[in-house]
Amino acid sequence: MAEDRPARGPARWPLRTRLRSLLGAAGLLLAATLVSQLLLQAKQRDIRHDLLNRIDPARVTVADLRASVIDQESGVRGYVLTGDQQFLEPSERGRAAADAALDRLAGDFAGDEQVEASLDEVKRRLDDWRTEVAAPAVEGVREEASGASPASDVEAKQLFDDLRASIDAVDEEFAVIRRDALEDLDRSATAATAAMFLQVIGLVASGFIIAAALGRLVTGPLSRLGRDARIVADGDLAHEVRGEGSPDLVRLGADVDAMRRRILEEVDHLNAATADLAEQAEELARSNDDLEQFAYVASHDLQEPLRKVSGFCQLLQMRYADQLDERANEYIHFAVDGAKRMQDLINDLLTFSRVGRTTESFEQVDLGDVTAGVVEVLGPAIDDARGTVTVGDLPVVAGDRRLLAATFQNLIANALKFRGPEGPVVTVEATLTDGAAGDEWVITVADNGIGVDPEYGDQIFTIFKRLHSKTEYAGTGIGLALAKKIVEFHGGRIWLEDTPGPGATFKLALPAAPGSHPAEKETADAG
Repeated sequence: MAEDRPARGPARWPLRTRLRSLLGAAGLLLAATLVSQLLLQAKQRDIRHDLLNRIDPARVTVADLRASVIDQESGVRGYVLTGDQQFLEPSERGRAAADAALDRLAGDFAGDEQVEASLDEVKRRLDDWRTEVAAPAVEGVREEASGASPASDVEAKQLFDDLRASIDAVDEEFAVIRRDALEDLDRSATAATAAMFLQVIGLVASGFIIAAALGRLVTGPLSRLGRDARIVADGDLAHEVRGEGSPDLVRLGADVDAMRRRILEEVDHLNAATADLAEQAEELARSNDDLEQFAYVASHDLQEPLRKVSGFCQLLQMRYADQLDERANEYIHFAVDGAKRMQDLINDLLTFSRVGRTTESFEQVDLGDVTAGVVEVLGPAIDDARGTVTVGDLPVVAGDRRLLAATFQNLIANALKFRGPEGPVVTVEATLTDGAAGDEWVITVADNGIGVDPEYGDQIFTIFKRLHSKTEYAGTGIGLALAKKIVEFHGGRIWLEDTPGPGATFKLALPAAPGSHPAEKETADAG
């Protein structure tokens, strides 16, 4: 049994080889017609050159030859009749011109046996007429002879007629040669025109053949391959993609189908992962609901005992103040203060947990109005600290008014709390910058307080992170963490700027919205 062998020949040719073969055949066809046209044009050029530079000048030379022979005959006859030597001058010129014309014709048609024979006949007859007629007549006049007899005149006329007949024969031969050349020129022109038409037909035929071959070899298989790929792209991942035609297109189809199978496998894995993720998300949602409910319950359940502890400790102090010593009163103060801090911590934790629930409450918030409200709320604290809060032109941003107010309140309150020996000076201003994600407002909150070591620039935004003890500065350690969460919830960022000199400089970057510039706000308000 014969072994199966891979197919050979054109069926196994890659697309590039097929296209090269097709274009090569079309190129050979066009080259053949072009070469034939060039050869025919070269032949026409040669014929025209022969006509213009050899045949037509030859006929003119024959005419000159005829005229020179007549000049010779006329000069000799005039000299015989008058005996005037002047009549011999045209004859001598005609003799020289005739010899030159014969030499020129012999040189131009060297190798043409028929023309050479005719020219030899003209030379022979011209020599006969000169020898037998012209020379004796001239010599007779010079020797004062009696002149020629009638018989010699007849003979002289016959010789001259034979000479003219031989010249006419040469002229007729040149006329035949010229007619044949013109016929060859017409045939060459007709053939060149035919070659040109064949070239045009070859171009058109090659175009049709190439278009048909491209449709069969390239566009057809690629169209079917693209159709299968679009079916897969539309969602039918089970549809098989097959390549047709040349081996490379078959391989391309196999590669696309392999990609389809890989995508199908990835989709199966993704569907399984999505199902797991959906289950985890559902579980997380339930857990968040449980945690939120727990937070509310825990806040009430935790705050109720704290209120009782604080209340009863204060009652105990009021009722038995005169019976308790100083240490007992101090212990009661510690208990009341701890319960109060615990309540503040629980409230701050609840606030921190509620940030980022939803953006449904977002609106266009004028930060200038928000900061003015915060300064008004903190008015007593500002007065007690003998501080100054300066607020520049602030923009309008999209966000939650209550949360943004809490952010500015935290930052300004911290500036009042962590003040130096001098009265606190707080400055709030904004600049518009071009950020990586587009235009954004950078709001700066700077103070002249005790400042923050740049080493702790990131740690201060961590929940419960404190740089000072509770006895030095009160607080829960959640304020800056809450501010960071609020700013990031609004699509921004917050950081501590490392600046020379005393004080701390906090910066908030929030996305800019159209019409958020203070100048634009004033224009809108004026309108």
